Amino acid sequence: MTMPLIRFLPEAVDDLLETQRWYGRREPASVERIRLDPRSFPPIHGQIRRLVLRQFPYAVYFKEEGLEILVVALHSRQDPRRWQQRS
Repeated sequence: MTMPLIRFLPEAVDDLLETQRWYGRREPASVERIRLDPRSFPPIHGQIRRLVLRQFPYAVYFKEEGLEILVVALHSRQDPRRWQQRS
């Protein structure tokens, strides 16, 4: 069975980008905290670490890959199975 192609209306893409900007303005230090000291966040699933956002019901899931930090997901904290498949 062929999987259907997903298409976004331009307005839906705008909504997504605006949400990203909105959260980014309110939690700008979060990614910087990860960059400065990624190992200060406990591993929660293999090599995946988690930063829980203070003001929002989301967490940033990431892992170190050599000199890079790979963000696996920005996800609500409700069902970790949704992002665990990405690692």
